[in-house]
Amino acid sequence: MIKGLGITTVWTFDQERTKAFFTEKLDFEVHDDLAMGDMRWITVGAKDQPDVELALMSLDGPGLDPESAEALKKLVSKGALGAGAFRTDNCRGDYETFKARGVEFLQEPKERPYGVEAIFRDDNGNWYSLTERSDELDFSKDFDG
Repeated sequence: MIKGLGITTVWTFDQERTKAFFTEKLDFEVHDDLAMGDMRWITVGAKDQPDVELALMSLDGPGLDPESAEALKKLVSKGALGAGAFRTDNCRGDYETFKARGVEFLQEPKERPYGVEAIFRDDNGNWYSLTERSDELDFSKDFDG
């Protein structure tokens, strides 16, 4: 029986730089940083959720044929891949903190039917939602507003 998500992949052009992005700008913790033959295995995660990890996977690492690696590189470079949604209890406060640390935001915090949401990119171009969920969903709010 599935118990939940444990690890998800974040594609990166530079694992060390992306590790610094998550730890220095978003306050994540490094869970693993291991050499595994020709590959480096790095996982990071939110301090309050140690059982969910982001695996920072190199776009030129093992397991990808050259054609797939090139296709992924193009998609990541274009900012076409959304890598997930992070929950927060203070979207506006985190927005200000992360913006001051140099995080690129595509969208300032906005009221949504499900709460307050901001959208940002990591150092590779992957985008993320930063969401403060409301206690009650309000679908009378304009989604684009």
